[in-house]
Amino acid sequence: MELAVVNNIIKSRYHNKKLSLVSERPNLSEAVINVPYIIKEVNTTDQNMKDFLFTLGCYEGETVTVISVLADNYVISVKDARYSIDKDLARTILV
Repeated sequence: MELAVVNNIIKSRYHNKKLSLVSERPNLSEAVINVPYIIKEVNTTDQNMKDFLFTLGCYEGETVTVISVLADNYVISVKDARYSIDKDLARTILV
């Protein structure tokens, strides 16, 4: 197994434990880069936002990965496509 893969696994396990201590429901803005997560819920009352995320493929049970973060913009990978979302959208995606 490559060292980078092992490091990501270790970071993911540490990060997930850290998140569970801080918050019961971690969101995508707290995710470790290049670690796949399963979407648990899209937590918003704004139906337009929920519909928009659904069109991107962001819905419960789908795998999402944060590729990079620059300022408050998150490049995510969902269903073999990459999208740029802002921090507010990232916070609505619970992982």
